[in-house]
This record gives sequence, C-alpha cells and structure tokens, in this order.
Amino acid sequence: MRIGELAARSGVSVRALRYYEEQGLLEANRSASGQRHYPESAADRIRLIQMLYAAGLSSRTIAELLPCVDAKVSTPESRARLAAERNRIDAQITELTRTRDRLDAVIRVSESAASDCTWVADRDMAAEASPQFQ
Repeated sequence: MRIGELAARSGVSVRALRYYEEQGLLEANRSASGQRHYPESAADRIRLIQMLYAAGLSSRTIAELLPCVDAKVSTPESRARLAAERNRIDAQITELTRTRDRLDAVIRVSESAASDCTWVADRDMAAEASPQFQ
C-alpha cells in the first residue's frame, strides 16, 4: 500500500510515517519512481509504535526494542531496558509531584491577605506546602 493509504488506515500523518522510516521504525519498499510501498503488516507495526510512544518510550528506545519484537523474543536486555524506562518515568513523576506541591504553596501564599504578592523563598514555600520540610 502507498503512504497515503497507510496514513489513512493507521490514523497517523504522512509526515509521521516518514519520520518513523527515518528513525528505522518502519520500512518501505521503493518503486522505480521512488514511491514508498508498505506491506499490509505496516498498519499493525504503526499501532505497536503508537502504543510504545503512548507508554512514554522515545523513538530511539523503540528502535532498540523492535528487533526483539520482530524476533518474538523477550531478552533480559529488552526487559532491563523497559524497566529502566519505567524507572525514568517514576523519577519524572516524583519531580512533577514536587513541582506541583511548590505551585500549591505559591497559590496558598498568594491567597493570603498578608502576602501582597511578594516573593517567598523556595524553602518557605516547601514548608508551607508540606510540614515535612520544616
């Protein structure tokens, strides 16, 4: 199938398909005139790529994992890579939670009649946000 048909069938843009190909995530055969032609299985491949992106993986990580997917083999290395990605996401969640708590403290301080919208040190905001920082 041609690139436009694959884009319509998979629900992703032609630009995204070209990007997937550049990143080594998707392969196309070329006609004599240079047009891309994809096998029927490409739509399933796109769904897999989209699922992995939705799980927070980068195109680089997906490219590292696809040979295992293609071989239908789960290796200790591929499982370790997935675990590392999960740890990275956990660290991001922890940092985002801290950031949200600081923002909550700023909101609380700004709602105080005595604040006059003055700057408050990060240490003071952290203490305001959570007594455990005191």
